[in-house]
Amino acid sequence: MGIPDRLAERMSMAEQHEWLTAQRPSRRTLFRAGAFGAGTLLAGPSLLSSAASATASAPPAGPTLVTTNATANGASVAPFARHLAFGADPRRQIRIGWQVPVPVDKPFIRIGTHPSDLSGRIPAEVRPLHSVVAGAAGPVDQYYLHVAVDGLRPDTTYYYGVGHQGYEPATASGAISTVHTAPRRGRWDAEPFTFTAFGDQGVSAHALANDGVVARQNPVFHLLLGDIAYADPSGQGKPVSSTGANGTDIYDPSVWDSYLGQIEAVASRVPWMVATGNHDMEALYSPDGYGGQIARWNFPGNGPRTCPSVYSFIYGNVGVISLDANDVSNEIPANRGYSNGSQTAWLKSRLEFLRRQPDVDFVVVFFHHCAYSTTNAHASEGGVRAEWVPLFDTYRVDLVLNGHNHIYERTDPLRGGRPGKAVPIGGTVHPDTDGTTYLAVGGGGRSLYNFPAADSYAGNVNDVAPITSYSWTGVGVKTPEVVAWSRVRYTGYSFVAVDVRPARPGRPATLTVRAIAESGTELDRVTLVRTAGLCTVGSRGVSGTRADFDAA
Repeated sequence: MGIPDRLAERMSMAEQHEWLTAQRPSRRTLFRAGAFGAGTLLAGPSLLSSAASATASAPPAGPTLVTTNATANGASVAPFARHLAFGADPRRQIRIGWQVPVPVDKPFIRIGTHPSDLSGRIPAEVRPLHSVVAGAAGPVDQYYLHVAVDGLRPDTTYYYGVGHQGYEPATASGAISTVHTAPRRGRWDAEPFTFTAFGDQGVSAHALANDGVVARQNPVFHLLLGDIAYADPSGQGKPVSSTGANGTDIYDPSVWDSYLGQIEAVASRVPWMVATGNHDMEALYSPDGYGGQIARWNFPGNGPRTCPSVYSFIYGNVGVISLDANDVSNEIPANRGYSNGSQTAWLKSRLEFLRRQPDVDFVVVFFHHCAYSTTNAHASEGGVRAEWVPLFDTYRVDLVLNGHNHIYERTDPLRGGRPGKAVPIGGTVHPDTDGTTYLAVGGGGRSLYNFPAADSYAGNVNDVAPITSYSWTGVGVKTPEVVAWSRVRYTGYSFVAVDVRPARPGRPATLTVRAIAESGTELDRVTLVRTAGLCTVGSRGVSGTRADFDAA
């Protein structure tokens, strides 16, 4: 039963969830009927199991976790949809997630530095979802399993397998995968590395093709810039149904099974770090429509308590920040203001922290809604410009990655909304003086948008300025603007690969962004240069040969 239109228009995501919950059976009723899952309200995994956090060398003592209504024959159930993430410290913390199609007994992982020498069984945490969608043929039960592995060695390849009673990964063909931890911080001889990013992926042949080209870049991690699976293709943060009737968003939870299966070939080896977009607000799940994401993903958990997908980590000489732009969106206000300002306060604190780290050269921020874009579909989010861009300017953020607009677009470096200089394809940016470079990287696999001006990319350069576009300056308010900062535009499926080269004595640190089409063709290239890197760490009072900085 949906929320009447006259009420839904005035309700926040939390209020919608409370209303919907009141219309459905209680958790007590569901369990009495034998249902297995978190119920309509995802109150937290502690209702069914305790969190499992363990070291690979010494699995924790204690009772083995057992699901209810478990299958009688675990040998007939194969795990699927393995996906990795970092914890707050990528040098020592890896999070492993997967699914099973039905309940299983005693789920676990085994992990070690050699495939023939894995640890004992480390118990998994169960995060099930029981989804009741208005108008659907019946409820959908999904079983997400997770293990947090701490105490790992930096810069080390680990082998792992996931299993349960009756299914042993060490003896199952193709069941063992690998993950590599981040290097120690502050090393004067740090090696170059590459990470990748795109947004707005969904399930499609183009999405799968992009995954394949991403894998060929050998990234150490991948950033997903929101709008992940499109189980909710409407993306307005409204109550959900199977048809979208009566002002509801369409919702099909089974799309998540397809999506997580689609990315497994890459995500089972490369940490998949996600931000939430407007299509990831699913009103069926509390809190704030994010309960489903909390069940499916492992977030580092070092951001504001109320914002699960807001976090930060350091890899090598790069500090990375994930934000939730639903909190500040004028265009799609379903979750606007849900953090009560705590996200922006945390962002300021985290930027201050990263800029104090003597071994962090570059700061990269990623989130969904675009601060700067010129597409006809969404253009620029004025809420982001008002809340966060001044902080990006103050703390000299190097690179901002956004999705939302299903294209590729690069700005000239900006400060105060104005371009510092024109930077052609193949050009160089000095972020400290030139400004922040903003990229819209929303060509991950969903249907494409278009621009009000001609495409301009490698081999097809069409410099056009100024361009008439708009920004969302208030809730539902589109304000026209004429801009001169749109330097590269590409209407097609694509992603970015970011090559990081640490500093050496006499050589600055560089961060080179390559935009790549799903065909593998390079569309754009720009290099960001930081002259203050590890080559000058000693002058800042920190030993250039110090093995590690403990502050993560």
